[in-house]
Amino acid sequence: MRIAHIIITHKNPHQLSRLLKRMQHPDFDFYIHVDKKTDIRQYEFLTALEGVQFIKNRLICNWGGYSTLQAMVSSLKEVLDNGNQYGFYNLLSGQDYPLKSNNEICEFFEQNPDKSFIYYEAENSLWWESAVNRFQRYHLTDYNFRGKFFVENMLNKILPLRKFPMSMKLYGGSKSSWWTINRESAQYVAKFFDTEVKINKFLKYCWGTDEFVIPTILINSPLKYNIINDNLRYIDFPEGMANPKILGLEDIDKMISSSMFFARKFDISINTDILDKIDEHIAQHI
Repeated sequence: MRIAHIIITHKNPHQLSRLLKRMQHPDFDFYIHVDKKTDIRQYEFLTALEGVQFIKNRLICNWGGYSTLQAMVSSLKEVLDNGNQYGFYNLLSGQDYPLKSNNEICEFFEQNPDKSFIYYEAENSLWWESAVNRFQRYHLTDYNFRGKFFVENMLNKILPLRKFPMSMKLYGGSKSSWWTINRESAQYVAKFFDTEVKINKFLKYCWGTDEFVIPTILINSPLKYNIINDNLRYIDFPEGMANPKILGLEDIDKMISSSMFFARKFDISINTDILDKIDEHIAQHI
């Protein structure tokens, strides 16, 4: 079964190179979306690796902006439309790294062809208590003009709370941005964004849409019974923090014992020993 790994990146091309080299496999192809704000020339050396190509429709990705979700969905559509048949579409960041061998990853998905894997929490969870502001209030994250924050504050003082434009129960979570979905789910998501024009307009003024829109679409779809609430990723969000922890050697035991397939996030400018340790562990268990 072939797997398309879609990788969203904006920095550390040599760290991405290590990820790509580690995941070389006959059934893996890699599609790299480089943030349009970033000079792509520093990444061009990566095309010398087997199965690597760039997403052509590059978008600017602003942290928390709808632009990030747009880049993810646009990249997914581009891969769906390129003529290659994949059983799964695996969304990674350039700061992810596998915790299992490539063969283990392949075998797992071959055994679960009708499943999709994404993390989510329902509307009544603790995460949602603060997350509702992501769509109830106006956010101008993707806009850049003088006085932006003043305008944003005024909009939220004057206008009523916004309501989600579709009759859906909402799902999401701090770990929901990264997922592995099968072809049927990928096609459903792509078609949803093509046909539901009103949600695209609504999401332009939301914040952190990558953490709740895709799970909401899939869990409200006819495919919901084949959606597994597990994105197969080890991610450590310290309490009260908006960003995940940069993982180090002190986290190795927790990562390995988690039985997850991938972990994030790593930064080789801070620590490379942890990636060496993971490689050592995988080599010992092949």
